[in-house]
Amino acid sequence: MKVLALNPGSTSTKVALFEDGREIWNETQRYDTDVLKEFGSIPDQMEFRLAEIEKSLAAHDTSPADLSAVVGRGGLLKPIESGTYEVNDAMLADLRTCRWGAHASNLGALLALRLAEAGGGRAFIVDPVVVDEMDPLARYSGLPEIGRRSIFHALNQKAVARRAAAELEKPYEECRMIVAHMGGGISVGAHDRGRVVDVNNALDGDGPFSPERAGSLPAGGLVRLAFSGKYDLPRMQKMLTGQGGLVAHLGTNDLREVQRRKSQGDGKAALVFKALAYQISKEIGACAAVLAGEVDVIVLTGGLAHSEEFTALIRDRISFIAPVIVYPGEDEMKALADGAYRILSGEEEPKVYA
Repeated sequence: MKVLALNPGSTSTKVALFEDGREIWNETQRYDTDVLKEFGSIPDQMEFRLAEIEKSLAAHDTSPADLSAVVGRGGLLKPIESGTYEVNDAMLADLRTCRWGAHASNLGALLALRLAEAGGGRAFIVDPVVVDEMDPLARYSGLPEIGRRSIFHALNQKAVARRAAAELEKPYEECRMIVAHMGGGISVGAHDRGRVVDVNNALDGDGPFSPERAGSLPAGGLVRLAFSGKYDLPRMQKMLTGQGGLVAHLGTNDLREVQRRKSQGDGKAALVFKALAYQISKEIGACAAVLAGEVDVIVLTGGLAHSEEFTALIRDRISFIAPVIVYPGEDEMKALADGAYRILSGEEEPKVYA
């Protein structure tokens, strides 16, 4: 069975073909920002991106008729349970209107359906960022007007959690673990027997700071900054997401650059490097409390996990909680394909978005 996986990003689309779970080819299409500016909205990019994907299929001698399924990255939808969802009209309506927010990943389901229809296959999405399995207690903040939301790297977190469970020779649904996805954004989730019962909002000012995001901030200071008259709302939002974290402190979002400066004697870079590891460790400790200290394993994953020096700093602080496994990078394309294969093989039933 052949499955095509699609992952639309803000200026790119990753495309990969899998046959019986094995990757056949994988490429990343990158788009000029000036070209994308010609489109009034993200849904307006649909035909352009579809045409580019079709060029890739032709170049790799792949026809939609060869595909059993096409699976796209899930976009901004209403909060839903983890799993593989078959693309349906309710989902398409929310994505086309950007009812729950606008992001390039909204195109994943739309593109998947168009290609699946062309070849007679099925269209799915898997574990979008809005996966919400949070315990009711985890939703409370100190203000009823501001509840805590589940927005995190669900696709990679769930994929590496299943991988770690396999190493433990236990079903994921029987494991209690903590997963820290460490990339441009950072999310740390408490996985309790197959459900992420607590996780920081990795997009909107919660949890550790990251290469590009500010993370949790002292509320009083944030309010005073917002009302200082120096910044408007769009600028404040950019400071929280895109120009926070390492970018704000050091002017770069590249941890390798921070390490290079540190090795050359830059004291500030060294301190920020350690502070980032400290904050992630602290969040992992909080998740350990959520799980009442009963933790089978802690998983460190994402791009930052490629740095052995960085993961060692975290490991030194958290190894007393549970064994630590490091899975550097992310394999979201395979995670998408695996979600489709679980349906095609009959291992799971597709979930319904309504």
